[in-house]
Amino acid sequence: MGDAAVGFRVHSGWATAVLLAGPAAGPEVADRRVVQLADPEVPDSRQPYHAGLDLPKGEAARIVARLVRSVEQFARRSLIDLFKSYRVGGHRLLAAGIVVGSNVDPAMIKNDHIRAHAEEGQLFRVVIQDAVQSRGLALPVTVTVEKELFVTASRKLGIPERRLKEKVGALGRQLDGPWRAEERAAALAAWVVLLRRR
Repeated sequence: MGDAAVGFRVHSGWATAVLLAGPAAGPEVADRRVVQLADPEVPDSRQPYHAGLDLPKGEAARIVARLVRSVEQFARRSLIDLFKSYRVGGHRLLAAGIVVGSNVDPAMIKNDHIRAHAEEGQLFRVVIQDAVQSRGLALPVTVTVEKELFVTASRKLGIPERRLKEKVGALGRQLDGPWRAEERAAALAAWVVLLRRR
């Protein structure tokens, strides 16, 4: 099996996943896709903490808890299917990188609406981490805030930031369709952890 690493760019209810394989000095995109983390049959599960904002405290807690359980169960199945498809495709995962918008502790945020966004960001990051670190896979995971990604990756890969942006952009040239910002971020996160595991 070929060694590979997966990167995720987390969003509310979904993530972009990019699988990089090949030599760490010059990997190639082996797969890219959107992974649903919230059940499309349960629309409020995309933003479970928002669903409780305008409700009495006890009712809000019950609804949010139910939606969070739904997310955890659905995301676990989605991610197991993703990892199985990689294995069937002949890839041996070495590590995972996760890119997030923020790593602020939601408890430190006073505004209810902004705190709900932070709680959702944390939830969707954690469900990926839990799946990647589960007994069957147990991969090392690195979490990076998006605005720090290129600076951190430049230092770890030993490539100047401007050149690194060019190289990450070039990874998408082999693919059909656009090579979006969230795909580039996920690819870079995968590249960093692939190099570190080698």
